[in-house]
This record gives sequence, C-alpha cells and structure tokens, in this order.
Amino acid sequence: MNRFCSIFLFSFLSAAVSLRAQEPFIFTPQWTAQAQFAGYYVAQEMGFYAEEGVSVQIVHPSASQTAMERIRTDQSQATTLQLAQALEIVDSGIPLVNVLQTSMNNGMVIVSRREKDPLTQRGARVGIWNAGFGQLAICMSQREHLDYAWTPFINSVNLFVSGAMDATLAMSYNEYYQLLQTGMDLKESYVYRFSEHGYNVQEDGVYMTLKSYRAHREQAERFARASRRGWEWAFEHPEETLDIVMKIVENQHIATNRILQKLMLEEVLRLQVDRDSQQREFRLREDMVTLASSLMTECGMLKENIPYQDLLPR
Repeated sequence: MNRFCSIFLFSFLSAAVSLRAQEPFIFTPQWTAQAQFAGYYVAQEMGFYAEEGVSVQIVHPSASQTAMERIRTDQSQATTLQLAQALEIVDSGIPLVNVLQTSMNNGMVIVSRREKDPLTQRGARVGIWNAGFGQLAICMSQREHLDYAWTPFINSVNLFVSGAMDATLAMSYNEYYQLLQTGMDLKESYVYRFSEHGYNVQEDGVYMTLKSYRAHREQAERFARASRRGWEWAFEHPEETLDIVMKIVENQHIATNRILQKLMLEEVLRLQVDRDSQQREFRLREDMVTLASSLMTECGMLKENIPYQDLLPR
C-alpha cells in the first residue's frame, strides 16, 4: 500500500470512529425524572458527556412504554436496573452487562401502619410496586412464612395512607420520605430495613443488552466514565445538583418539591458508599451478585444461579 492510500485509509477510519462516537447514545432511567438519577443529569448539564465525545440523550420511560421495553426494541442503548431485576431478566434469556454500578447498598424497607413489627404481620396486605422492584421482598416473605397479600400500586403512597393496606414496600430515598411528608409517625420499630437483615443487595446500576454493548462498546465506556464523574460532582456540589434536578422535574411536569428531592439526593448518595471500604467504588460486588442469585434461586425466582461473570462486559 502506497503512502497516499495509507493516509486516505487512516483518515477514513478516523472519520468513521468520530462519526460513530457522535451517534446518539440513548439512556433511559427506569423511572420518571427525580434525584435518583441526578448524576446523569449533572453529566449532561455540565458537559461531561460532550467532553468524553459521546452524544447522550436521556429519555425517560412513559406510561405506555417501560425502560426495559425500550432496551428490548433497541430504542435505547442503556437503562438503570436494580441487581435483582437484572438477574431476573438474564434468567429470562436476555443477556445483560453492567457498565456502571452506582448503588452499593439496598434501600428497600417495609413500613407498617398498625404499630407492629412487619415481621409479625402474617397475612398482611402489603403494597408492592406494579412495575417490579420487589423481588427481594417476595423472597423474604417466603423465607419467613409471612404469607403477605401483595397489593400492587403504581407510584403513590395514597393507598397506604388511606388505610387500605397494612404495610407497604418503600424506598428509603423515595416513598419513605413521602410518608414522612404526610405527617405520619414512622417509628423505627414499624420499619423493616432489608439491608439490616441479610438482604443488603446492591440496587441501581447501568445495564445494556450484550448485543447492544458489543455494538456500542466505545460509547458505553465513555458514557460510564462521564456518568461516574457526574455522580462525583453531585456529591461535591449538592445544592447546584438540586438546581439541575429541579429544572428537569419542572420541565417534565413531575409533582414533587425541592425538600423531597434534597432528601432523596442525600439518601441516594449515602447508599453509594460501600460499608466495608467507606468509599464510592462504582463497582458491582461479586459477593452481592452471589447472595442475590442464591436467594432468588432458593425462592424459585431464577431457574439456576447466575454467576457474577455473566454480568460483566465482554
């Protein structure tokens, strides 16, 4: 190959790589806009994605189309999932890879309104998210022989507040604070925290289908680096981060308030700190994958254990 052809080929390949990097990388969080996803909003607002050379579009799910449906149909390249959700999806035959792990701890709780320890309420009507997220709770209730009557709800605590349920699942950064804002007295003896009872399984991470990851590997790596930087910036600048979050929730017409979003951000950032190292590690822990897989297999939610390696980029 002569020098001219070599230069031409190099220029062509460079242009192709550059064009590829600028193709939109569509990221869909698993829920509507809120501080749970602050690091991604920060990365976009502060230009971290642009600095990495990746064009990111954040598209939230709708009432008619879930985040996972967008992933399955290649309308989005990445989404956030709790580890238990990801294992269930892999078990269904859809290979996933974790490209960034933000949560290091579990934030799920059961809140009782009958002035009882939730573990004493056998047969109780307990609220559970219609969209999922309750795999570990179902497993725990089976292991403890609680025979809960699960009552689906969409995104409100109204059923619980009205007395239609004896207890409800809640996230420590979301529904738990919504309940406090209603004026309810939530004594710790009425709250069961999964992380304190052998169920400390990581939650939010960024996942892609294996097929999509292999087709967008470079973009995925750039997205992950910039997103981690967004979360680190959010920790260092919480008030500025709240400004960004509030701008987005207002644009999306989300019914919320700054106090709730502030509490959510603080709790989400707390859950990102690993208990053992006391650091933000941004990594999927092998022991937590093993724990979640073992629990879910025992409870019949998985056909077989899913090894840690199956969730790693490859």
